[in-house]
Amino acid sequence: MARIQLDGVTVDFPVYDGAARSFRHSLARLAVGGAIARQRRGVVEVRALDGIDLRLEDGDRLGLIGGNGAGKTTLIRVLAGLREPTAGRAVIEGSTAALLSLGAILDGEMTGYENIDRARVLLGLPSRAALVAEIADFTELGPFLDLPVKTYSAGMQLRLSFALMTAQHPEILLLDEVFSAGDSGFRIRAEQRMRELHARTAITVFANHGMSEILSHCTKALWLDHGRIRALGPAAEVVAAYEAATAA
Repeated sequence: MARIQLDGVTVDFPVYDGAARSFRHSLARLAVGGAIARQRRGVVEVRALDGIDLRLEDGDRLGLIGGNGAGKTTLIRVLAGLREPTAGRAVIEGSTAALLSLGAILDGEMTGYENIDRARVLLGLPSRAALVAEIADFTELGPFLDLPVKTYSAGMQLRLSFALMTAQHPEILLLDEVFSAGDSGFRIRAEQRMRELHARTAITVFANHGMSEILSHCTKALWLDHGRIRALGPAAEVVAAYEAATAA
């Protein structure tokens, strides 16, 4: 049984020498989007998340919405165990897989088949024969799987990396803007693959700028604004409130 519980989770990023250089304030706001938390000994701290309380259990499908720098990616990194809270507590129970950077799974010098073998080790994927057949069918790369990945187009690399990352069978799935790239044909196949992945996952947390994707994949939504929760509830209600506010 999977579970996520966040109690007062706060994350601060230090920006060194910020007090001595005023432009760092603007830079920090642009890069992180959070509030300037405090200054201490010449260090500006940007608060990316501020007192986040969240409970998720089996069957929850949560969409994260908010503008650039709202804290969505930072929250996903906390849930993935890649970022420790500055304050508060994060309890994550269940196997977790995070799709944060699709390109990071690939080695350009290796062939497609070699990258499949590499992913099996890194991600703990199933037996090679079943995995190769699945990846080849989804990506439609055919003989290109015998070639180094560095010879692939950006779209071909996206197909392979997405197929490998979504071959996992986690209890908790964390997604960050996975539909932001790719042609229309890929997006249709990716949507279907994501539905299949949702069906075998206990909890999903999905960050996306597209409200249609949030409504399609999520039952709940969390609206982040400068690191704080602006709204949390049924996806349709939160998305409607967000769209009304951003359209004003």
